[in-house]
Amino acid sequence: MISLTSDMLQTWIISLLWPLTRIMAVIAVVPIFSRNAIPNMVKLGLGVILTLAILPTLPAMPHFEIFSYQGLLILLQQLIIGLAIGFSMTLVFAAVDVAGQLIAMSMGLGFASFFDPAQGQSSAVSQFLGLLTMLIFLSVDGHLMIVTALANSFVTMPIAVAGAGINPMKIAIWGEVVFSAGLLLALPAVVALLITNMALGILTRTAPQLNLFGIGFPITLSMGFVVLALVLPGMLQPLERLIEQGVSHMSEIALVALPH
Repeated sequence: MISLTSDMLQTWIISLLWPLTRIMAVIAVVPIFSRNAIPNMVKLGLGVILTLAILPTLPAMPHFEIFSYQGLLILLQQLIIGLAIGFSMTLVFAAVDVAGQLIAMSMGLGFASFFDPAQGQSSAVSQFLGLLTMLIFLSVDGHLMIVTALANSFVTMPIAVAGAGINPMKIAIWGEVVFSAGLLLALPAVVALLITNMALGILTRTAPQLNLFGIGFPITLSMGFVVLALVLPGMLQPLERLIEQGVSHMSEIALVALPH
């Protein structure tokens, strides 16, 4: 007959709870997995499955009571680490949204906005580029890269009261790089539309009888769609490189040893 003691039950619970907290924090913020279209029960089930799959590979965990000071500290630490890891990839999609907003404002579609549950008000161009980035993300197995980086994080950042922490400067520097990349993605279209607006301004000065509001908006809008169609093939490699950098940064975000 198998006898269960309170110590055994507590060991099993903390062995599941602490890794699950980090994994669920990543699922809560990382693109694809965090979308509101996915039911919460599916997200929870995915987190439990990933935890059970990763559990045998985890290093030994500290033995503390769940509701002790050390136990709650570890729980909070896993939550912060998971949110930081997921936030690194979220910034990649935020950069694409910035690029879409800049292009939309340049071509006159800034008023054509939709409500995105993940990002709030978003322009039509941002929605289109976001869906394109999501397809590229899935085509390069970005979801599997996230799972791999998450599993490796338990090696680089083991579950312990002291050992590894998050370096906020790495997140800040990564955010700077990502948003500059978003500006570079939008730069060809923005420059082409700026030249179009300059040409319309010169045309208005030379022929004042022309109705700028009557011809300017259709020309700018048409030129925006043409330029967007021309620059889309060139966005493929930069987006793939940006996604790969985001995945690698998920593994590097940890990375300062805290004093014991």
